Amino acid sequence: MFKAAMMIFTLTGLLSGNLLQEAIDRAEAGSKLELPAGEYHGNIIIDKPLIIEGKSQGAKIIGDGNGTVVTIRSDYVTLRNLTILHSGQEHERVDAAVSVKKAKHVTVDHCRIDDCLFGIDMEQVDESQITRNWIRSKPFPLGLRGDAVRLWYSNDNNVSANHITHSRDMVVWYSHGNTIADNFGEYSRYSLHFMYAGRNEVLRNTYEHNSVGIFFMYSRDSVAVGNTIKSSIGTTGLGIGLKDCSNFTLRDNTVIYCARGLYIDRSPFQPDQNNTIADNRIVYNSIGINFHSLSINNYIHGNVFKGNIENVYDDDQVTLHSVKNRWNGNYWDDYEGFDKDGDGIGDTPYRLYYYADRMWMSNPNIKFFYASPVVSILNFLAKLAPLSQPIMLLEDPHPVMYEKELEKGGAQ
Repeated sequence: MFKAAMMIFTLTGLLSGNLLQEAIDRAEAGSKLELPAGEYHGNIIIDKPLIIEGKSQGAKIIGDGNGTVVTIRSDYVTLRNLTILHSGQEHERVDAAVSVKKAKHVTVDHCRIDDCLFGIDMEQVDESQITRNWIRSKPFPLGLRGDAVRLWYSNDNNVSANHITHSRDMVVWYSHGNTIADNFGEYSRYSLHFMYAGRNEVLRNTYEHNSVGIFFMYSRDSVAVGNTIKSSIGTTGLGIGLKDCSNFTLRDNTVIYCARGLYIDRSPFQPDQNNTIADNRIVYNSIGINFHSLSINNYIHGNVFKGNIENVYDDDQVTLHSVKNRWNGNYWDDYEGFDKDGDGIGDTPYRLYYYADRMWMSNPNIKFFYASPVVSILNFLAKLAPLSQPIMLLEDPHPVMYEKELEKGGAQ
């Protein structure tokens, strides 16, 4: 921990000249600069341990519209209670509100970031805190915005309680041991996107009205617990995705009103490992779980599947992989069995089949008419007198009869 004596300087609002940069240059390492409400010229560089704190978010550091507003190149730097505005708009330069490189113990707390292409860009940054910030990109089309928070080769950081809106993505690439918790994200592309990352914790976040909630790619040894993903819609809309991921735990998440609730692609990737998908509520989606490619040996138990148009869909309709996962103790709203002994577990297994004459499997547009009387009759006739031998997608040997059983901890 940095132990230099702290000196406190109080600046008045600055309307011309970069006096804030001059104050930073004059300050001793470990000093604290307190900024009253006012406008301060940005594109500043901090290359020593320093605290810059606004007395209110009325202290505005405003960039010149070219480049990054605040550049940090030192350990033990804190930005707190500031408004940071007006970065450049060049993607190749990663123009950002705050850029941090090759540093440790950096804190960005309770700042409002707006009209900045990228929000907080972290490259080779460890053991730092990004907390309680409000972040919005520039008013560009979705694909042309910058990322709200970007971790690149950055480990053991805490990104918590931030509000992200109208940005592109939040990305965690080649980064390990990070905690992403209690954030709220809306109206973006990927609320949270991992690539080649391990040992990360994703806890109690809420993501609404984004194209994708949480997507893990080429990653391992991570957990996602207690998150809520809502209204990921459109042709790419999905709640939580796993691609080439091993040794993951998805537990106690709620995925609701999405085009696809869970998307599983070649996961687990390592043949000697598994993923655990347990005690989640996968409800009122077009598809509950979408299996793609070779995805076997996932442990799927104690979940609620309710109100989905299709609870499970396997898009490889020739060689089905969904049946090769371990299903147990889930609640299925379309289970048609009985519970004669009253133990809360169905007397017969839950089995889900594909029928060759189910039109909406080959033509998703027909799902628009799924609840119509005509399609309901066709569905009934397909089960009553199938045109060919049906193919089983999955078997759950111990289906739970009531949702309340899951609220008590689920079946083991």
